[in-house]
Amino acid sequence: MKEKDVLNFSCVELVSLFEREFPTIMQGANLSKDWKEFEEYRRSRWRAAFSKYSTSSSIKRFFRMFMNETRHIRDFSTGEKIRYEPIKWLWQALRGEGDGIHPDFLLDWFYLFKKYQTDKVVLPERAQCDQWRGRWKTGMDEDVAQERRENRERIRGLLIGKIEKRDKLNTRYRFEEGMSMERKRELVSEWWGDYKFHLALAVREPDELNLFMGNTLSPELMELLHRARQKGIPFFVTPYYLSLLSIRADGYDDSTIRSYVIYSEELVENFGQIRAWEKEDVVEPGKPNAAGWLLPNATNIHRRYPEVAIFIPDSMGRACGGLCALCQRMYDFQKGHLNFNLDRLKPTDGWEVKMERLMMYYEHDSQLRDILITGGDALMSQNQTLEKILDAVFRMAVRKRELNKRRGKGEKYAEIQRVRLGSRLLAYLPSRVNDGLIEVLKRFREKAEQVGIQQFFIQTHFESPLEVTEEVIQATRRLLEAGWIITNQAVFTVAVSRRGHTARLREVLNRIGILTYYTFSVKGFEENYALFVPNSRSLQEMLEEKVYGDLPVELEKEVLELLEYPERIPAELPDLLDKYRQPFLATDRNVMNLPGIGKSMTYQTVGMTKEGKRILRFSLDARRRHSPQVDHEGEIYIVESKSIAAYLRQLQALGERVEDYCSLWDYSEGRTESRFALFEYPEPRIEITGDFTNLEIDS
Repeated sequence: MKEKDVLNFSCVELVSLFEREFPTIMQGANLSKDWKEFEEYRRSRWRAAFSKYSTSSSIKRFFRMFMNETRHIRDFSTGEKIRYEPIKWLWQALRGEGDGIHPDFLLDWFYLFKKYQTDKVVLPERAQCDQWRGRWKTGMDEDVAQERRENRERIRGLLIGKIEKRDKLNTRYRFEEGMSMERKRELVSEWWGDYKFHLALAVREPDELNLFMGNTLSPELMELLHRARQKGIPFFVTPYYLSLLSIRADGYDDSTIRSYVIYSEELVENFGQIRAWEKEDVVEPGKPNAAGWLLPNATNIHRRYPEVAIFIPDSMGRACGGLCALCQRMYDFQKGHLNFNLDRLKPTDGWEVKMERLMMYYEHDSQLRDILITGGDALMSQNQTLEKILDAVFRMAVRKRELNKRRGKGEKYAEIQRVRLGSRLLAYLPSRVNDGLIEVLKRFREKAEQVGIQQFFIQTHFESPLEVTEEVIQATRRLLEAGWIITNQAVFTVAVSRRGHTARLREVLNRIGILTYYTFSVKGFEENYALFVPNSRSLQEMLEEKVYGDLPVELEKEVLELLEYPERIPAELPDLLDKYRQPFLATDRNVMNLPGIGKSMTYQTVGMTKEGKRILRFSLDARRRHSPQVDHEGEIYIVESKSIAAYLRQLQALGERVEDYCSLWDYSEGRTESRFALFEYPEPRIEITGDFTNLEIDS
């Protein structure tokens, strides 16, 4: 029996499998007059086993099935009350009496009993992990680069036609009357290095997308994309990013980045009813958000933790260089609050006054010492605008430091120590890193260091080693030379989660000077079903693949010393990796964002739905500070978006060997990793008050 075949078994076939593999369990189910008798029968068997094998993860999971006496939980993400009776449903299914019980439910139980028999996880050898990692191409591979050169030539020709049709609407990128085709091609080649050209000529509708992709999209997909357009889902893909996609039948596997451009059936179906996953982002005037924080408005400042608050400017920084299909703020797109009308997003005359007023929130908060400027995308703001934003941050940091001189011992407020710019443009549009931007970043760092700001981060988002191109390498080097450390956050989508992919991404990013910061489980509800990966796969990746990048103490020390000189990172970090025979630095953490709570991967599997979706009970990340509001939240249960079997079938469809993931079923209990030292806040120069401002706790 092969695992790939079992994935498609019916309930009847799975019951037959139980009869062959676990005859005593079947006997217990058939002889029990009701499910409670079966439950007690199994409980006594597992209690006896637990007394003998108390460390067994499978036996502990069996017992967790009985922990909730009421057999009801509240799904923390939806607020929905969920009834779960996995033992009752198991008894019914084994007797052929289950109503609405999916085969995936029985399949998860089957592998749990298999685990009970062996209780061993066989970890893959390093050679196997090296093989998995080595199968993924990068944007620097010559065959990939050659195909993309061909893509660009083809796309440039299409851009000429597009400009000829719209040149009267755009005075910057247009052709003079009578201009030769050769000269037009020369101009488009020149403009290609200008990020504003790509924004101005971005693809905005399905038929144009298909045209720019060589008419390779299927009729079925085109019908879906037209439905997406009709429902109001915007399209925005730059020519540069389109050039990264393969249109050849025998081309490289671009499914990871393609899934950012192409929308799923579930997203289209649910658009219009999408809710905010990040509960703390929903703000009512005068009321605290889900994390207990009082905020000046619902649009400019978002906050979850005591030390950091997100700042979203009223500028083009509210937009992005492309629309990610899994965008966490898709709920705002459906309301029309976010869009790609870039001209309308230029700052108004009153914006600078408003910005100074918003900075007072940071200035007069007792705990804030970290400002993350994002959007949208921080680097979508033009250089002049970005400099004004950073200058406002600088003035605020100065005032906050000065005000502390008037406060007594134990009463001083946290001072700004960290400034971050959140941007995906390094992957979407690396030409954004131009001379003007570098000068802005240099000037800010030079003066900010004088007022105690110690950490300067560009927080970017690469999903695939295919996004790392020569343009990216050059842009990365320039940012590091400006004194800003670059960290990456990846989202663990189905395509990203394939064996070796995230390890390869870490390797490639480290080699060009980028550190990894977080690997996030997919957020959202049914709209992101196609992309969601069960958290057990995140654990499997962490413990079986990422482990080969764990930092020995000596390497960690040398890395931290190197990071004091960002300009040296591209040249010296690869040498450090080679010195310690490390494929990459496992500096990131695999986590899930709990709505209104924070990041964690500390959980236990406590049950299942009839569909085979696991029910997880999360605990907070004990290694960082949280809002006191979380103490009032009670038990944190999350019902996963899909079963493990459904996820494995998706991998099969992508060409993966299911056998490579066979230990996935065994991972049912997670623990949040510790943070890399760089990501900890520096020690403050003063003693900070323990009192909170801007906080209101539910009674």
